[in-house]
Amino acid sequence: MTQQGAALQSYNNELVKCIEDLCAKRDELNKQILQEEEEKSKLQNDIRILTEKLARVNESLARKMASRNEFDKTIAETEAAYMKILESSQTLLNVLKREAGSLGKATELKGNFPH
Repeated sequence: MTQQGAALQSYNNELVKCIEDLCAKRDELNKQILQEEEEKSKLQNDIRILTEKLARVNESLARKMASRNEFDKTIAETEAAYMKILESSQTLLNVLKREAGSLGKATELKGNFPH
């Protein structure tokens, strides 16, 4: 019976050691889980902050692009109006030169006749 008691004691010691090893492995795994949960929480917070920042940047970009489009429209309209003014000025200058030439000829003709 002593031999059986010694074997039983040996098995018991081995079982206790296995249980302690399993508990140590579980504790290490639990520590890793807690660390990863903390990292996950930080990453989710970073994502939230970056998502909010991205939304603000997108809104700002949309406003600035709309303003730029208004500038482009105003510039195009102003350039078109300026081109019309230039064309009108050229036409006016041509008419003025033609009239001045006609007046000059009329003055020359009047100067050739005796009074």
